[in-house]
Amino acid sequence: MRVLASALLLMFLAGCAGTPARSAAQRAADADVTERVAAALGADPTLFARHIDVSADDGVVYLEGYVWSPEDLYTARRLAAAVPGVTAVNSQLELLRGGSKGR
Repeated sequence: MRVLASALLLMFLAGCAGTPARSAAQRAADADVTERVAAALGADPTLFARHIDVSADDGVVYLEGYVWSPEDLYTARRLAAAVPGVTAVNSQLELLRGGSKGR
């Protein structure tokens, strides 16, 4: 059991060590995409985007938070995907109904 745990730890550490560090240019590109997606969401007059958090990693945009209607789920995803530089959208948005999160 101890050997298995040691092997798993070594595999985990090797995986972490193999991840290349992100350059300043990559971090700046992600920040730019994040800002442009957040601006696109905020500019849409039909979407209340105050509770949507946006982040990006190598062109993949992550949307988290909550919205008020099913249409908002689709609108946020569509708007994010339309921003130049976005390669994919991972939406973890939740629908808030009547003051409680619906699933």
